[in-house]
Order: sequence, then C-alpha cells, then structure tokens
Amino acid sequence: MAHPIATAAPAAPAITPISVKAILPWAVFFGILLMALIYFVGAEQGATSLISGEDVHEWVHDGRHLLGFPCH
Repeated sequence: MAHPIATAAPAAPAITPISVKAILPWAVFFGILLMALIYFVGAEQGATSLISGEDVHEWVHDGRHLLGFPCH
C-alpha cells in the first residue's frame, strides 16, 4: 500500500530590486568604454587620428567593414 507523501513546493526566491545608484557607475563606465571603441573603429583614421601610423586602422579594419564604416 503506497502512502502519498505531502511535500511543500519550494518557495520562490525573493527578487530584490537593484537601485539606480548601484547601476549608474557601471553604466557610465561601459558607456565610456563603448564610445572609445566606436571612436577607434569608426573615426581613428586620417585627420582625426590621435595615434600616428596605420596600426590602429589595421587592427580594426575588418570591424570597420562589418559595421559599415567606410575606410578606403
């Protein structure tokens, strides 16, 4: 004879909200990092170049074409 065992369903963990004060420094950091990346991929060439030479251009050359930035 089988006896059913009553088991309680596990309680769902409480979701704690994350405050804007906790997210803001990370959002600013990644925003600056993204802007620097977009600059080096999209504008680091020719008259606007901060770094002399063609090294940066060659490193991000395929990324320029993938993102649709003209470079030739």
